[in-house]
Amino acid sequence: MNAAVTATRSATALDVAAIRRDFPILHQTVNGKPLVYLDNAASSQRPKSVIEAISRYYEHDHANVHRGVHTLSQRATDAYEGARETIRRFINARDTKEIVFVRGTTEAVNLVAQSFLRPGFEPGDEILISALEHHANIVPWQLLREQVGAVLKVIPINEQGVVDFDEFQKLIGPRTKLLALAHVSNALGTIVPVEKFIKVAKQHGVPVLLDGAQAIPHTAVDVQALGCDFYCFSSHKMLGPTGMGVLYGKRELLEAMPPWQGGGDMILSVSFEKTTFNQLPWKFEAGTPHIAGAIGLATAIDYLEKVGMDRIAAYENELLEYATERLSALPGLRIVGTAPDKAAVVSFTLDGIHPHDIGTILDTEGVAIRTGHHCAMPVMDFFKIPATARASMSFYNTREEIDRLVTALEHTRQVLG
Repeated sequence: MNAAVTATRSATALDVAAIRRDFPILHQTVNGKPLVYLDNAASSQRPKSVIEAISRYYEHDHANVHRGVHTLSQRATDAYEGARETIRRFINARDTKEIVFVRGTTEAVNLVAQSFLRPGFEPGDEILISALEHHANIVPWQLLREQVGAVLKVIPINEQGVVDFDEFQKLIGPRTKLLALAHVSNALGTIVPVEKFIKVAKQHGVPVLLDGAQAIPHTAVDVQALGCDFYCFSSHKMLGPTGMGVLYGKRELLEAMPPWQGGGDMILSVSFEKTTFNQLPWKFEAGTPHIAGAIGLATAIDYLEKVGMDRIAAYENELLEYATERLSALPGLRIVGTAPDKAAVVSFTLDGIHPHDIGTILDTEGVAIRTGHHCAMPVMDFFKIPATARASMSFYNTREEIDRLVTALEHTRQVLG
């Protein structure tokens, strides 16, 4: 290994043992074996700092936000709106008014479907997605199709799990009203070169929504550099609490959009004759929000930034390369999704053994993976399989845990093969 490579690896090296000490849940046994948690694409684990921040809020500062003049309400409001600024900085949005709190990526996509697209949609107008998408970036557009006669067009993928850019250029046209793409595939790990797609979309005057749920925990995201119009992500994928997410939207678009839900806090005044809606971003945040969720997400971002997103990406890529090498050597194992640019996700099948059975046997060895269609049934249909087993890694995982996975799979073949 030359000196330059050694220096680069040294610069990106993580003290994984120290990081793991920050995650209490990792230090337990499952079925008498030390836990190996490789289901991070479904939901990551939380460091102590996030757990403690949520607990501290409930123990010392809990009150409703935006409504009270008393001290607790002011503390809660400051922490809640402070979280919005943390998120704005993390994704490099221009303004906190572009940061809308939602329950997760799914709600963010539905908000855009109903508030941005539906009001001006005409029958025959088109929405363009890819064949890689999670159900959350398929079903809301199908609902819109039923409501207003939208046409849903799908960009195909190839056998590697790569979105076909040439076909995309043929499909986009004058009636395309939105391009909605996953930044990273949850089922295959494919990293979509979204910058290329956005550039073409802009040439056609087509706005772009990115589902960033699987990207933002693993790599730095700059929404201004990307040039997307909307970016959605979920807290629980990135060390934060469940039931919390973010919709980033360009301010001029959000300003023009009607509210998506009605209720308290999204209003300035209400009479029986008329309601005047609140300013951005609050006009999209009806009701008492997930205050602890916002605080927990901001603390998770602080933790990610302390570790360093570039270092996380480099280390996880090393884990991916190692896992791919080890798993590829197993007889009868087929990796599904072999794009040249991938996140730390390996989906696979094992000859003669159903993925659910693989997951069950692995659990007896203390190894947690995900099995099923991963809310991406069209992907499974494309590869003509009912499901895959999926190992998804985070920066707190180790090579030794990948070795445990391989050993457990060898045991699975002995038991069921």
